[in-house]
Amino acid sequence: MSAEINYKDPSFYMNRELSWIQFDKRVLSEARDKSIPLMERLKFLSITASNLDEFFMIRVASLKDMQHAGYKKKDIAGLNVSRQLELLNAETHELVSQQYSTYNRSLLPLMMQNGIHVIEHHEDLNKEQGSFVDRYFEDNVYPVLTPMAVDSSRPFPLIRNKSLNIGALLKKKGKDGAEVEFATVQVPSVLQRIVEIPAKKKEGERFFILLEEIIERNMDKLFLNYDILCAHPFRIMRNADLTIEEEEAEDLLKEIEKQIKKRQWGEAIRLEVEDGIHKQLLKIIKKELKLSDEDIYRINGPLDLTVLMKFYGLEGFDDLKIKKYEPQIVPQLPPECDIFEQIRKGDILLHHPYQSFLPVVNFIRQAAKDPEVLAIKQTLYRVSGNSPIVKALAQAAENGKQVTVLVELKARFDEENNIIWAKMLEKSGCHVIYGLVGLKTHCKITLVVRREDEGIRRYVHLGTGNYNDSTAKLYTDMGLLTCSEMIGEDATAVFNMLSGYSEPLSWNKLALAPLWLKDKFLSLIARETAHAQKGKKAHIIAKMNSLCDVDVIAALYKASAFGVKIELIVRGICCLKVGIEGVSENITVRSIVGNFLEHGRVFYFENGGNPEYYMGSADWMPRNLERRVEILFPVEDEKLREELFHILQTQLADTMKSHMLKPDGSYEKVDKRGKKRCCAQDEFCVEAVAKANKFLKPDVSKERVFIPEEHHE
Repeated sequence: MSAEINYKDPSFYMNRELSWIQFDKRVLSEARDKSIPLMERLKFLSITASNLDEFFMIRVASLKDMQHAGYKKKDIAGLNVSRQLELLNAETHELVSQQYSTYNRSLLPLMMQNGIHVIEHHEDLNKEQGSFVDRYFEDNVYPVLTPMAVDSSRPFPLIRNKSLNIGALLKKKGKDGAEVEFATVQVPSVLQRIVEIPAKKKEGERFFILLEEIIERNMDKLFLNYDILCAHPFRIMRNADLTIEEEEAEDLLKEIEKQIKKRQWGEAIRLEVEDGIHKQLLKIIKKELKLSDEDIYRINGPLDLTVLMKFYGLEGFDDLKIKKYEPQIVPQLPPECDIFEQIRKGDILLHHPYQSFLPVVNFIRQAAKDPEVLAIKQTLYRVSGNSPIVKALAQAAENGKQVTVLVELKARFDEENNIIWAKMLEKSGCHVIYGLVGLKTHCKITLVVRREDEGIRRYVHLGTGNYNDSTAKLYTDMGLLTCSEMIGEDATAVFNMLSGYSEPLSWNKLALAPLWLKDKFLSLIARETAHAQKGKKAHIIAKMNSLCDVDVIAALYKASAFGVKIELIVRGICCLKVGIEGVSENITVRSIVGNFLEHGRVFYFENGGNPEYYMGSADWMPRNLERRVEILFPVEDEKLREELFHILQTQLADTMKSHMLKPDGSYEKVDKRGKKRCCAQDEFCVEAVAKANKFLKPDVSKERVFIPEEHHE
């Protein structure tokens, strides 16, 4: 019967954008969780605001572009562009309402209880506070501001993307019949947005006001010959999706530099205004920016809640935060070890941020200094602002190594950063490749070619996350260090392909997108389906960031229909629906939203009792499988496979931070009744500390290891 089912029936699928809104709601649920310390809740609320900004700049902007172009094709859920925008409009307005309800009703009162007083309106300042604020304005703010009036000789100014502004209506003093005029001033991003006000207070109490309130209070000093009729903050979001004609670009680097500048002035797609804004003022802004009513968000609170991250960063409130976790040493790679000697002993699995990212940095540093190393080749997608890896690559080139680096210039919102690094690496003597035309190079691979007594040996690092030492402390990722001859051959083939040579006729161990990675996944799922049909063990566990490829989901539906047990751990977007009778009853989907951002991609296939394990850089999304260079690599060492299985099982047992997908497309926290209390991220912290302690002090029977707060009963 299952063979007659159309597994691509649109009713079986969730719209990608609506699924993303569900993800941001899961992040918001952490901000609403009363068991989490206050500062952590502020952080999560800030993250929802940052997420929503990017969602508008890229996803909503893309849909608006399609609408303008008359795009008619429906998505996998059977929705046309107009219907998607209609549904998103309702969902995003509801999400914003929930954000500010959380802030106003829950977090703001808690901040006050804990001695953090935010003076929301400048009218509420007492005389002493007002004097301080006015002096602060004169000394620090006034010299930086550029008030801009609009009249026949001065057109409406260009308002920068994501900038916070104050719009005002003015009237010339002493002229009864004078016209009402519009003016605006940008709240300068070069100044701190939260300003502390010295005040007589109880111990532990601190008072703050937002910069826009200070400016609004002093607007009359910016327009001396005018009466200020009203003044209200506003903020706009613009289309920031770069359109790069790579085929026509003579110089990709210069073309991207040019497009980055345009990002500030793309089409306005969202306007945030203070609730209660003067009707005439709103009408002017709306008309000039060519926005419709559904694009306007009336905000009851401070615009741009990413400001809450500034409160999170305040010193002196450590008791309101989760104890900071320090990544632990990797026992197989002790400090000062010869990293190449350690890799020769056997493959090494890395689990960040529970274990330190330093071994990956040291892998490049040692290679840069080692006289026996002949060449280093690496792909870079997103790197930190002060990257030790980039510095080590530059040092290697200066030391005479053959250094080849693929820097992906098209890494969204990191284009500018990557251009700077690319130029610096070129000046150091590295051979820099700027990605492939029409494809993003998203794979994470480093190849070190070393001359040894037995001949040339290749050492390889493969990862699920970026070569970014900063985000490696916040994102959960996996890595593998190996000197496997077969993987080494494949790694050479990867770089030869990226630098312009044709691909080899066959590959040993690695599967690459967009060549045949998708087919590999489909064949692995089909094999589980065949095993189930024959009554053999059939089980799939897959952990990733997003799942929205229609072919992969259809294959999973078919596998489920034939009895394959499928357990998915999907952090973000998931277009698959669970609980469809005869289709997805054997599929569960959970999303883990915790203190660290889940980012690793790990795949387990039961294979009739002979399991196979893979890790990689690709999610199950069309862009990863069809429009990016991605790598999937096997984990074959038995001990490492056991460790991977333990990691997957611990995440599947999580009862604290897991949200389960329901048949209606919503998510709810795991029902904890009758289940062992388990927070997977905390478990991994405890285990990493225990392993490190065991290495540092073999007799740890009396050692007290790190126990996260949530483990204290």
